[in-house]
Amino acid sequence: MSWWILLAIIVAFIAFSIYRYIKSKKILTTLTEDEFKQGYRKAQLIDVREPKEFDGGHILGARNIPLSQMRNRTAEIRKDKPVYLYCQSGARSTRAAMLLNKKGYEDLNHLQGGFKKWSGKIKAKK
Repeated sequence: MSWWILLAIIVAFIAFSIYRYIKSKKILTTLTEDEFKQGYRKAQLIDVREPKEFDGGHILGARNIPLSQMRNRTAEIRKDKPVYLYCQSGARSTRAAMLLNKKGYEDLNHLQGGFKKWSGKIKAKK
């Protein structure tokens, strides 16, 4: 009996993961570094990493709204302008986009590979 429960849990987890993957592909545009560079100055550039990571180095012009604070800080993000998100690798920016989409944001983009793949200008706190 417990075998079937475990199997049902595994199947449910896989189904949920597939659903989230497909949903993220629908609501979020993944941009190469070149595509990101072309549009981020006209957009709201948001680094969703934690403040320590942000202070260690971030894309010039980015605002830090960590994923952990996103739910309480969405009022700082305009719905009428494109939103460009990035994190270290792409996982947190995808989660941030899902949260923003639930709150009515539509033009959501993120950096393919995240900050660790970025070769453009950066700023770091001394």
